[in-house]
Amino acid sequence: MQVVVTHKNTDFDALSSMVAATLIYPGSVPVLSKTLNPNVRQFLSIHKDLFHFCEADEIDFDQVTRLIVVDVNCWARVGRTARLSKKPDLEILLWDHHTIPGDIEPAWLCVEEMGANITLMVRELKKQNIQLTPIQATLFLTGIYEDTGNLMFPSSQAEDAFAAGYLMSQKADLNILGSFLRPAYGEKQKNILFEMLQSANRTRINGFSISINRLAIQGHVDSLAVVVRMYREIMNVDAAFGIFTDQERQCAIVIGRSNIDAINMGHLMKGLGGGGHPGAGSAMLKSVNSEAVEAMILDLIQGNQQGSVRISDLMSFPVVTISADTTMDTAAQILREKGCTGIPVLEDGKLVGMISRRDFKKIKSESRLKSPVKAFMSTHVVTIEPGKSPMQAARLMVKHDVGRLPVVDNGNMIGIITRSDTMMYFYDLLPD
Repeated sequence: MQVVVTHKNTDFDALSSMVAATLIYPGSVPVLSKTLNPNVRQFLSIHKDLFHFCEADEIDFDQVTRLIVVDVNCWARVGRTARLSKKPDLEILLWDHHTIPGDIEPAWLCVEEMGANITLMVRELKKQNIQLTPIQATLFLTGIYEDTGNLMFPSSQAEDAFAAGYLMSQKADLNILGSFLRPAYGEKQKNILFEMLQSANRTRINGFSISINRLAIQGHVDSLAVVVRMYREIMNVDAAFGIFTDQERQCAIVIGRSNIDAINMGHLMKGLGGGGHPGAGSAMLKSVNSEAVEAMILDLIQGNQQGSVRISDLMSFPVVTISADTTMDTAAQILREKGCTGIPVLEDGKLVGMISRRDFKKIKSESRLKSPVKAFMSTHVVTIEPGKSPMQAARLMVKHDVGRLPVVDNGNMIGIITRSDTMMYFYDLLPD
């Protein structure tokens, strides 16, 4: 049995790629995610009798011998079908227009930078001379137009336009396409955009204009991506980010939109555990502080992403430390001299705390500067092992809202990694 899967929050590019896969691989079964883009949900409610999709609970995973993955290359984004990642002797075929490496390891792949994934598959359909119905051609053209912003996103390629022309020659209906690509923009989205504009700000980083907006929301809200796109256009910035925090669900949705090649949203969002395209990306984070997420985004914008190393490759050593009895004024002097924002605190050679610049805010009178650091230090110290990945370090920093992690091996502190150090992973700044 061969099945076709794509990413959660399925959009038209993903949906059309799944249908195209069933034509390229006859007999394959498309397995639909439970979470769908609102426009896709509306499309399927009308056209469900024309396409035959299954849900994961309808599939006997023991019978699956071939997995065809489209428009995604990370197991975390394929939902419940990710359980197949542990299945031995599973043949995996991958079609993706995201060139950022993922953790799905296929036996065969077609990975090429393109505005839309369906463009790659239309190329194969033409090569095999597979005839399309008007509704199939319309769905495929919708996928191209959605992912390329009607061929206006910077990520659009010439082949996307050629594929669109071919699909129109196959009787793709622009009237149907237009009706389903209308953004789901209602009263709730309008209120969120208005609130974002009231607290809007601009900053310049590396010569680019950036706006990051943090907003609390309640429950699920559709079409936040539309809101962020409109926010960027109204603010007239090179890139805009919306950090939407749902306290009840203890999660944050990060959505970014960029209008320039130099700020690649797909690369940036990978740094937060998500993904996307050069012009658009998103990430879902659990139990995080929105201020910490904003700090991470600002750090990520500083360069160009690349690399894959271990904590031991990035950590600083030897580590500057102080004893628990060191006075606060001495600690402040060391922080200034070393140019760091925090120092590990040791007692009898054991790590017992961390003193950082923010701890000095607890001091209400100058006389308290003579107090020992153990009176003000953070005693809950989050550590990491040297064999862990920079991605794991970044997630710990975001989750616990800390700027540095002591590196501990067999109970001994052997180094320290800071938020800036993790950028060495996300950007190609490692020494040769």
